[in-house]
This record gives sequence, C-alpha cells and structure tokens, in this order.
Amino acid sequence: MTTLKPDTRAKLMGVSTATLCTALFKRGFSRQFIQDVRPLNADLPNMVGPAFTLRYMPAREDLNPITVFQNREHPQRKAVEDCPEGAVFVIDSRKDARAASAGGILVSRLMKRGVAGVVTDGGFRDSPEIARLPFPAYHQRPAAPTNLTLHQAIDVNVPIGCGDAPVFPGDVVVGDAEGVIVIPAHLVEEIAAEAVEMTAFEDFVQEKVMEGESILGLYPPTEERHRTAFAHWRTKHGR
Repeated sequence: MTTLKPDTRAKLMGVSTATLCTALFKRGFSRQFIQDVRPLNADLPNMVGPAFTLRYMPAREDLNPITVFQNREHPQRKAVEDCPEGAVFVIDSRKDARAASAGGILVSRLMKRGVAGVVTDGGFRDSPEIARLPFPAYHQRPAAPTNLTLHQAIDVNVPIGCGDAPVFPGDVVVGDAEGVIVIPAHLVEEIAAEAVEMTAFEDFVQEKVMEGESILGLYPPTEERHRTAFAHWRTKHGR
C-alpha cells in the first residue's frame, strides 16, 4: 500500500480533479478519470487516499445465494474489514448499477474504520442515508437490489477497471465535487506539486477574467506583462 506523505496529501486536498486531469494528460495519461460516478454529497472536502480494490464479476446463481454472507471470508465482507485506514475503497461493479455494490451499513463501517472514502462504478443502496454521512462516497446512481442479484464478489486488492479507468492497488485516488481521478502511484508527488502550481495560476487568471481581462495572451500566458503580473500576484498572496 502506498504511503502518502502528509505534505502530498495536503496538496491533493486543495486541488481539483480537473487540474489533475490536465497534469496527467501532459504526461500521456488520458483515461484516469473514472467515468459516470458522482458524489452523493458534493459539499464534502476532497477525498484522497491510496486505492484498495474489490472486483465483482457477473453472479452465477448457484454460487451466490444470500447465505454466502455467513462466510467470514466472503470477499466483500473481508474487503470492508481489511481496507486500511486512510485508503479509498474502489469497487469494480462492471459499470452496472442495476444492483447495489454496497449499502449504508457497509459504507458506515468503512467510515468508522477510518477509510478515506468509497467509489463504485455501479450504485449504492441506502443512498439517502449514505449522502447524510460525513464520508465521501461516489457512485453512478442509486440501486436498491442487493448486489447478490447481479454481482459476485471475486477478488480483493487486485488491479481493476472502474468506470473505464485502470486502478492498481496503491494508486492514489482523488475525488471532488465533479468526480474521481486515479493517479499512478509513482507519479503522485510530482503531479501534486504541479497541480498546486496550476491552481495558483488559474486562481490568478480567474481573478483577471472577472476584472474584464481577455483570455488572449493571458491563458496561456504568452504575453510578458501577464507573466510579470502573475509573479507579483503570487508574492502578494503568498502563493
């Protein structure tokens, strides 16, 4: 499991998934944003943590009756209890939200264990209750039927696809009000540092645009006067 430096985590808490997407795209990564997942509570702070994964496959009915939950080694139950503190629990539900990936009790257990958040490319049942928790949770849409009707939990902490994004255990997952992005573990420190720099510049640009400035020559800063103005702005704002 990737150990995030406190400074790196703090940087990622203050940047957007949009900015992180751009930083990754500069390095040739274009598929790291998890498609079609949304926060149940968009007012929470960023979700940041290394990925711990669960993979579902299509359920085979004779192997997936409700009695499987009596097995303490059932992959879904075991994953919920094994997901490390500070990690993000990422579920591959094959982009199928017709049945739940998990529900309010399991999500609450993750929260109480100190997990940083949960993401599925399927859906959660009990979504109104989950939305009221002070805990980042992302899904495609609500799904009341139990996961057993369609999904069979099969693998824990293996490489998965979630919303078309590749997710390897230990990759760093960041979620905000727009969605969730996955940063390859070996790039996380340089991506975080660049995203902080990009955020400072874009905050400056937003301020200038709101003052009536044209984006031409400003965004990107092809004119020297804008580069000089940005340097003064950074000094003034301590950024």
